[in-house]
Amino acid sequence: MNLGPKIALYEPDIPQNTAAIIRTCSCLGAMIEIIEPCGFIFNDKRFKRVVLDYLDEKMIKFYPSKESFFKFKKKENERIVLMTTKASDVYSSFKFKINDTILFGRESSGVPEKIHKLVDNRIKIPLKPGKRSLNIASSVAIVLAESMRQNKIF
Repeated sequence: MNLGPKIALYEPDIPQNTAAIIRTCSCLGAMIEIIEPCGFIFNDKRFKRVVLDYLDEKMIKFYPSKESFFKFKKKENERIVLMTTKASDVYSSFKFKINDTILFGRESSGVPEKIHKLVDNRIKIPLKPGKRSLNIASSVAIVLAESMRQNKIF
């Protein structure tokens, strides 16, 4: 079992973003979890161009479906924290636990409403009025660093 935060991606659909997130997780020592189906294949040249030599299969766990992801998290008693622009709580005020799974939705559409209903913790990164969202890779870096800072991981 990995002691530290995990980044979960719900059906990622942009290979370059997923590759950048893998690099960030590799450099910071975080696990990454991918809930399939994935919108691309891992030998995609756009993915490989960004991930470089940071891809380590031991740091990635794949779930064949959202059902298998939620079933595993429940069995392991792991808290899921959903990053969403629809949240009212801000990430910097949230109290992260050391073994949280921080869930990010698809770049193109977030997560469906039924996923929102399955999680108790929803947080956001505050943005200037009129701005929709940050790039997912940037959001992962911001929130992962805050979680690790709060838990004195670095």
